[in-house]
Amino acid sequence: MGAGVIRSDDGGGQRRRRKRSRSRPMSEINVTPFVDVMLVLLIIFMVAAPLLTVGVPVELPKTAAGALSTGQDEPLTITLTSGGSVQIQTTEVARDVLVPRLRAIATERSSDQVFLRADGAVPYSEVMQVMGALNAGGFSNIGLVTDIGGPTMDGDG
Repeated sequence: MGAGVIRSDDGGGQRRRRKRSRSRPMSEINVTPFVDVMLVLLIIFMVAAPLLTVGVPVELPKTAAGALSTGQDEPLTITLTSGGSVQIQTTEVARDVLVPRLRAIATERSSDQVFLRADGAVPYSEVMQVMGALNAGGFSNIGLVTDIGGPTMDGDG
């Protein structure tokens, strides 16, 4: 809306002439545009935040396990796709250079936590080979990523 104007009275009222009254600018800050901009930015970040996750499409197995807590750093994610490729975050890496690449990453990170995502169709032996490579690369805190909603194994289904 902008700055408003406050009219000042000449204090008289004795004479009723058409005289231009003096105007002085309002000295208060209008915070409405600031609030509008902040609300728009809040909505933009609320919509954009879920899109910032690692986006390699895999069909994760379902379990009843709870979520792991993430540390301060962005979690390092290793993905095994159903086609057999290994990816660090979203970059595909050949299996023969996986351990040297992991060692280089481990020297730059303060946390040794890594998340391993494997498609449900990947054989167990390949998952264990990649876990061994993670351990050889300097990562001993390995979290296996699954989808929720799987069997609870306690007889309730």
